[in-house]
Amino acid sequence: MDILQRIAEYRDREQKLQWEGTFAEYLEVVKNHPQVAQTAHSRVYNMIAKAGIDQDAQGRKKHLFFSQELFGLDRAIERLVEEYFHSAARRLDVRKRILLLMGPVSGGKSTIVSMLKKGLEEYSRTDEGALYAIKGCPMHEEPLNLIPQELRPEFEQEYGVRIEGNLCPSCRLRLRDEYDGKIENAIVERILLTEDDRVGIGTFSPSDPKSQDIADLTGSIDFATITEYGSESDPRAYRFDGELNKANRGLMEFQEMLKCDEKFLWNLLSLTQEGNFKAGRFALISADELIVAHTNESEYRSFIANKKNEALQSRIIVMPVPYNLKVSEEERIYEKLIQQSDLVKVHIAPHSLRAAAIFTILTRLKESKKQGVDLLKKMRIYDGEVVEGMKDIDIDELQNEFLNEGMSGIDPRYVINRISSALIRTDADYITALDILRSLKDGLDQHPSITDEQREKYLHFISVARKEYDELAKKEVQKAFVYSYEESAKTLLDNYLDNVEAYCNWSKIRDPITGEELEPDEKLMRSIEEQIGISENAKKAFREEILIRISAFARKGKRFDYNSHERLREAIQKKLFADLKDVVKITTSTKTPDENQLKKVNEVIARLVEDYGYTPASANELLRYVGSLLNR
Repeated sequence: MDILQRIAEYRDREQKLQWEGTFAEYLEVVKNHPQVAQTAHSRVYNMIAKAGIDQDAQGRKKHLFFSQELFGLDRAIERLVEEYFHSAARRLDVRKRILLLMGPVSGGKSTIVSMLKKGLEEYSRTDEGALYAIKGCPMHEEPLNLIPQELRPEFEQEYGVRIEGNLCPSCRLRLRDEYDGKIENAIVERILLTEDDRVGIGTFSPSDPKSQDIADLTGSIDFATITEYGSESDPRAYRFDGELNKANRGLMEFQEMLKCDEKFLWNLLSLTQEGNFKAGRFALISADELIVAHTNESEYRSFIANKKNEALQSRIIVMPVPYNLKVSEEERIYEKLIQQSDLVKVHIAPHSLRAAAIFTILTRLKESKKQGVDLLKKMRIYDGEVVEGMKDIDIDELQNEFLNEGMSGIDPRYVINRISSALIRTDADYITALDILRSLKDGLDQHPSITDEQREKYLHFISVARKEYDELAKKEVQKAFVYSYEESAKTLLDNYLDNVEAYCNWSKIRDPITGEELEPDEKLMRSIEEQIGISENAKKAFREEILIRISAFARKGKRFDYNSHERLREAIQKKLFADLKDVVKITTSTKTPDENQLKKVNEVIARLVEDYGYTPASANELLRYVGSLLNR
């Protein structure tokens, strides 16, 4: 199917969405589908709810509507949806508030608003999100507003739909002149929300307070028609084309709201509380729209410090949008940004983005007062890793320890900029974690808002990220060198567990080949336990703990495996690597390898390419780097 055919099909789909009829026919639509008359807040919430809800590893709600674009903000999104959108959809008082997203730069505030806008455009094209307006109304007004105030209680009782707005000046005039007051004859059409055509979605951005006119928000007089209609109060002599007019029935984004001149902010007081605003020489104009603004923390603090803003403060719901605090989610952010750029053509070696993410997350975390929890352990806990001695309740305690955690630190754009810089510097067709960390380090001197104290702390975090990458690199090479790594690990684990069970039960084990009964292999058990620093005095307690863990798994019907105990897994890995260390060291560091060594290197490179996502060149560099680590 070529592009022209797809365009034709798209045009057909759009035409099928068009509907036009009289007000009497619209009443039948309302009777069969009452949701067409829902409020703007309800429409936004139902749009989000339609996408569904999932749960993360910690049992926290994950709203799928946001999951494709926003990563690591599940807590903030859950609060936003449940405390604001859900409550507002039920006509609770929060719908009479401006939603202010407050957080650091590049934290996801604009992305949230963009997704709501785009989502509304798509939702209005579905049966569940369909909405209708009086044809020709500049504000795309709800047709039910045609019903007189006196008749609304009866209508609400019969149809189960509440009517809140009043006719705009333009529709009031047209009802009198065009339809001779006969509401049933008024023409209604289905509308599709679109920001490009300014239907139900608007954006207001402040500019120079001296030159910007309030008309940008509320519309303006059409001076060319005043002589024709004779009065500035004639709706035909007024352009209802302000952002508040055009965003009716949907959403208006108020960019950098707190930078705006006061005269623009006061206009929002009546709109948020009463659902109407003043424009020109007309009575108050009804508007049903969600107002979303966003700002950073410092501007918000300045705003609330000004006593003149108290009235507006009470009409604002502030939703913090902090930085992501999960390493794995930070990687996804970088991957998304890279996919949107030309960087996607350059190979970025595995674990490179993770190394950058470790550095970034460490800059955002705050030192816990909880004993035994340093920043590195806290980082791992947040990322969902199993950390010995920490229960699920401890994770919640950590997350609630600092309410402003994640509101400062390095932003994703800085990291992407430094990755770009690393790409420009390299002569190769790939970059590694070391290239990125080096670029991050160099960029700290150019960062405008970093103090000398922060710089020293960030340099330390780069060093920590480097050490974490070193461990990842060594494990990667270890896995590539060990043939059937998982099978080798499982065999060693099973052997260890057999011996531990015999040791704790004061029994013997049977040789699988000869059938001979033997004493537990103390040498084997100690060679594994020593890898993680288990002393001779502590070995008995460690082995009994392993046996208790196996029993606990068995009672729950689960199988104890290689990943069931973090420290034992680490010991198995280190034991396997220790057995191969000399082989790896010799093979990777020999300048003139013999035929067997060369064959082994080529096998490892092939495995790194095939199984782990390296290119031959980046795999070869990884081997050289790990060889240098082992020779230190």
